Amino acid sequence: MAVSTVETGDVLADAVGDKELGGSMLLLGTSGVLSGVVVNIPYVATMAPITSDLVHSMSGNADHVMWWAPALGADLGGNATAIGASANVVVLGIAKRNRQPISFWQFTTYGLVVTAVTLAISAVSIWLRYFALA
Repeated sequence: MAVSTVETGDVLADAVGDKELGGSMLLLGTSGVLSGVVVNIPYVATMAPITSDLVHSMSGNADHVMWWAPALGADLGGNATAIGASANVVVLGIAKRNRQPISFWQFTTYGLVVTAVTLAISAVSIWLRYFALA
């Protein structure tokens, strides 16, 4: 039996409740991890109605933190692996053509570090913008 995004959104909205900080960090981290292995566009297309349910259940503000968290996570998480973003695949092809091949694991070793650092910076940025200085 397939689970619809509406049901998933309702379950997530109930779990997050009014805890915007925890929910936004959950979305940021989950989006970052999943975007390393799932193509970003289908992931974001699937998450948009779920995020909309979360935002609607909280305040409905268009500049809501729950929109920024998955956007940043999906964007930056693609840097983790060679298959996380199409640009990564292009870079591997260019490197191979120039006799400087980069293996999947070599890319991932550096990519995971870059992704962890940028997601951490994003988490601090979200916290400052929406919670500490709001």
